[in-house]
Amino acid sequence: MPAYLKSGAALGALLLCLAPAYAQDKLTLERVFASPDLAGPQPRALKLSPDGSLVTLLKPRPDEKERLDLWAIDSATGAQRMLVDSKKTGSGADLSEAEKMQRERDRSVAGSSGITSYDWAPDGKSILVPVDGDLYLAALDGKVTRLTDTPDGELNGVVSPRGGFVSFVRRGNLFVQPVGGKERQVTQGASDTVNWGVAEFVAQEEMDRRTGYWWSPDDAMIAVARVDESPVGIVTRTAIGGEGTKVYQQRYPAAGTSNAIVDLYVMKADGSGRVKVDLGADTNVYLARVDWSKDGRTLYVQRETRDQKRLDLLAVDPATGKARVVLSETAKSWINLNNNFHALKDGSFLWWSERTGHGHLYHIRGGTWTALTSGDWEVRDVVGVDEARGLVYFTGNRETPIEQQLYVAPLNKKGAARALTAAGWWNDAVMDGAASKVVVTRQNSDQPKQVYLADNGGKRLQWLSENALSGAHPYAPYVASHVKTTFGTIKASDGSTLYTKIMTPPIEPGKRYPVFMIHYGGPGGGRQVTNQWSGALNQYLVDQGWIVFAVDNRGTPDRGKAFEDHLYRAMGTVEVEDQLKGVDWLKAQPFVDPKRIATYGWSYGGYMSLKLLEKAPGVFAAAIAGAPVTKWELYDTHYTERYLGQPQDKSSAYPASDAVDEAVKIADPLLLIHGMSDDNVVFDNATALMAKMQRAAVPFEMMAYPGQTHRVGGPGISEHLWRTIEDFLARHKVSPEDAER
Repeated sequence: MPAYLKSGAALGALLLCLAPAYAQDKLTLERVFASPDLAGPQPRALKLSPDGSLVTLLKPRPDEKERLDLWAIDSATGAQRMLVDSKKTGSGADLSEAEKMQRERDRSVAGSSGITSYDWAPDGKSILVPVDGDLYLAALDGKVTRLTDTPDGELNGVVSPRGGFVSFVRRGNLFVQPVGGKERQVTQGASDTVNWGVAEFVAQEEMDRRTGYWWSPDDAMIAVARVDESPVGIVTRTAIGGEGTKVYQQRYPAAGTSNAIVDLYVMKADGSGRVKVDLGADTNVYLARVDWSKDGRTLYVQRETRDQKRLDLLAVDPATGKARVVLSETAKSWINLNNNFHALKDGSFLWWSERTGHGHLYHIRGGTWTALTSGDWEVRDVVGVDEARGLVYFTGNRETPIEQQLYVAPLNKKGAARALTAAGWWNDAVMDGAASKVVVTRQNSDQPKQVYLADNGGKRLQWLSENALSGAHPYAPYVASHVKTTFGTIKASDGSTLYTKIMTPPIEPGKRYPVFMIHYGGPGGGRQVTNQWSGALNQYLVDQGWIVFAVDNRGTPDRGKAFEDHLYRAMGTVEVEDQLKGVDWLKAQPFVDPKRIATYGWSYGGYMSLKLLEKAPGVFAAAIAGAPVTKWELYDTHYTERYLGQPQDKSSAYPASDAVDEAVKIADPLLLIHGMSDDNVVFDNATALMAKMQRAAVPFEMMAYPGQTHRVGGPGISEHLWRTIEDFLARHKVSPEDAER
């Protein structure tokens, strides 16, 4: 156990001894959400140029942190320059609804404007940049050339692997444009329900697949998905905004209903020679992943069954479309998808599997599996492969689940993985194609993101963004009052170890403090207890006198498959139980006011707020439920059926997992929040709950946000949201001003 991790009893004793001195500068809610970002420069989409001479990134503007520009850093000198100014490039035109929804699916850019993605040309001389729905080619000298100029937005723009073409999707069809030549439409037949080259809703939202077409390594062929949404049910999404209302007929595959039909074709770069890939007789499957072999002679397709208990890797002949099964993964509960398939030059490949109960890497050659990693920990992402030296680089959590390190291991045999990054940090990494250099982004609970360039042995060569909390840094005035996060553990009822984190104001002897308990609790993501920068908002809450607390319950990821499987067909059970274990620990602490514990969650966390009030009346002084799923029948197929099966199954798990029927039991103050244009957890979830509680004369409070999607936030909106939460808690006497001695 790392030194900063404490058992429940030891943690409580430690906190009684901590009484940090506060400076006069305390955070305000206005400053938390203002520009520049208090976390300092927060680079996104870091990439190394093909020759490794430049590091490129998207950087927020100091005066407008939601707007991103494209920057480059010289990897030898550290000199920085803006390559593309998003305010000087682009037409300012509104994005198409399709692009808005793509951005909403990609949480890393949701709510951002300006430049949100880019693609290096393989020769390293230019970069493809989408701005305001059109495509531009940026040279390294700053010259920007417009490639498209149409009223219809272009989606999924990329440069082909050898740099001969630029491709994109427009009005549902795929276009290919030779560099320096004229564009050509290579698919036909797009309509309101048929699209080529775009990932369907559940692929974007739940499967982490952002595109619907894939170039072969030699630029000769393209694999293209054809998506037919005509079987998918329509949800009338009324996007109520401050300046009017727009009605969208959105194809939304709710649990238990029909999915889109997804076919896969292979064609030449000019659209000729098209063949259909044989994905099998069952069309009710998911196209999970598509990759090419290094020589372009084999197309690898990952096909997932509707119940997500089987994943097949298919090897496809691109000339005929014929497929054979290379391997299959099966599970009694569900299979977690990943992006760790990597084809190697000799025809073998890397594969990630949870077959041992933990996610590990395997080198598969023919029918032989060689385990490259093993143990009670998780490999997360492959970030680089050096075939010449026989090494694979990846991130994982061998030392502790609350951190992430970069490791290197032998590629062709089992060997000890070696950590290349320091303990005490959460590290992300990207490498160049030759795996010769690595850009590491690290952070912890006391330090926002820092970025450095290292060699492939992990030695830091130079800081790209040291982001030191001193001098002119936006957070520097508040460092003296910064409260350290203390990590600890408690035990679940079955003996499982649950990780916790807590932040406290200076504790005065004999005084009890209110608790702001934050949770997510669902499978697949959203962990709260990690050694990462949690943002200035938590520090603001502590400045106001709150204790901020979180516990990651059974069912959350990165702890092994058995730990996650607790929620299989059992949502709203063990995660509620484990959160209440956290409450029990809090109530046993002499500095906690047991009558002033508020709980807050968003999305699955909002659902958890409802289940906690339903299952444990009188435990919480108040709860905030943001954008909650209230009826799982209203949520999408891929996520919901993964964990609950289908609603029509015998012994359906849905009635017990839903939050609407038992809402009549809610007796504690509830604030319900929802964006009225939410296309993920649709607003019907809120209205179903509201109607049930109103018919039963159960009081609650509601704040709806016109024009806001699943992410409620942005200039003015974020501050209003948290003022609303603060006012709600104050009216119910849960605020720090009501703390007891």
